[in-house]
Formats: sequence, structure tokens, C-alpha cells
Amino acid sequence: MARERELIEPHKGDKRYVRRDEQGRFTNDQVDVGRSLAADRRQHSEHKAPRGQGDRGDH
Repeated sequence: MARERELIEPHKGDKRYVRRDEQGRFTNDQVDVGRSLAADRRQHSEHKAPRGQGDRGDH
């Protein structure tokens, strides 16, 4: 299973959810917090995602 997302703030006002690979480097799977939360409000999920995997609920 994919690693958990973590919240980072590279500079003030720019919060992002990111994943790291096995070596601890950032992957291309990054999303801005505002966009992620807005997408969550637009749709209701049918399947619950595990903790830390909020973007993996419904595909």
C-alpha cells in the first residue's frame, strides 16, 4: 500500500499533502490543501479510505 500523506508547508501560506518514496524523497503525488479539501466537499464517498490515505477513497 502507498505511504501516508504528510502535510508540509514549504513557505508561509503554501500547505501541501505529499507522499515520500522508500528513500524518503518526495513523489510526484502532491496536492495543494485547499484543492484537496474543496474536492472532498464536492462529492460524497461510497468507500472509506484508511487513515492517511484520504485521496484514495473512491476511484
